[in-house]
Amino acid sequence: MPPTITEPQRQTPVIAECDVLVVGGGSAGVAASVASARRGAKTMLVERYGSLGGLATNGLIVLLLTMDDGRGKQVIAGLCQEFVERLKARSACYFPPQDEWGSPDAALIERYRRYGLVWGSGPHAVRYSVAYDPEEFKVEADQLLIEAGVDLRFHRWAVGVQREGNRLTHVIFESKAGREAVACKTVIDCTGDADIVALAGEPFESERIHPWLWFRTANVDIAAAEASSARFSYYRTPNANGYLHPWGAAERIAHDIDATNPDDLTYAEVECRRLVRAELDRLRDKEPGFRDAYLAGFAATLGITESRRLDGRYVLSRDDLDTAPFDDTIAVTGHWTKYGSVYNIPYRSLLPRGLDNLLVAGRCISVDHRTHHATKEIPACFATGEAAGAAAALSFGAGTSAAGLDVGLLQKSLASAGTYLPG
Repeated sequence: MPPTITEPQRQTPVIAECDVLVVGGGSAGVAASVASARRGAKTMLVERYGSLGGLATNGLIVLLLTMDDGRGKQVIAGLCQEFVERLKARSACYFPPQDEWGSPDAALIERYRRYGLVWGSGPHAVRYSVAYDPEEFKVEADQLLIEAGVDLRFHRWAVGVQREGNRLTHVIFESKAGREAVACKTVIDCTGDADIVALAGEPFESERIHPWLWFRTANVDIAAAEASSARFSYYRTPNANGYLHPWGAAERIAHDIDATNPDDLTYAEVECRRLVRAELDRLRDKEPGFRDAYLAGFAATLGITESRRLDGRYVLSRDDLDTAPFDDTIAVTGHWTKYGSVYNIPYRSLLPRGLDNLLVAGRCISVDHRTHHATKEIPACFATGEAAGAAAALSFGAGTSAAGLDVGLLQKSLASAGTYLPG
């Protein structure tokens, strides 16, 4: 054990009170806060960085994979679809028109694969997936929250909670302003790493991973690059004259990491940047069209696909793929590498075992490792975030806890807002 110090007792100011506190401003947090505020709850979203989107923006994982079931049927709609429409109005995204979804046409598949919209093993079909501009995403997310009346607070990191029995009463944050607390009726953990779950002492699973560091190149000879046999290692973007490179560190970096360990993260940040620059040198030397290319930007954050996951009231598993809907299904997602398969996500997978007023959304919901490959994707995070935000607001309005909410009421509210639910 390392040596310790004793700090003096201190009083932490409570800077705000809210009905619903969303911690983490990735795609799940954006959807959760908007869904809550639109249903009348006094909602605050706290994000550790200075922009929204998380991996969907700062991680450069700028693909919505996928909003369909692989056979032409849309299964994620609601706020995710609304966000696509907002980006489309800005000419800031690219996706197949609806009459092409599910098409086996080889020419169409080739076109959309070039934008990273078709993955997995064949036989392929056109997916309803979306490529978008991450900077436009950030601004649209800001505006969506402002329009909904969300109290948005950047540059604060959750470091503690106050727990009374089976309820959380406060979340404690650190920032350049010092240590502050927010009083809340319901908390939604959208941190991606299940930070609030861990701080509250609730059970979770944990995985070690090889990180990703996606990057973009510019000043590429597009004609030469598109004619190259290596063209499926990089993807077109909605912007001209550059490429998106979904670069991963597996078999390149010396060892996997625990993404909740700051020393592991430091190692991975430095090593991944070094290796990405070496990859740029290789592209310039070996790949057609990249001789004069330059690095347009690294992702601002590592591509952490997995760390801690809630071990909740139901653990959605690989055995649940393509089974009948649960009575408490609150979201449905396809699988970005499988065709014709869906997971029905139950409300119980958003609920910890020992707390009644904590919900979890995004990539740290209660699923097993295999299922996580589908539920971690941005559209699924939008869907579980929207469900969690709606549940938090409805439970506050009904005078009950999130765990005690009538799920039928939640399902009706989600359906009326445009969410796809079976039946």
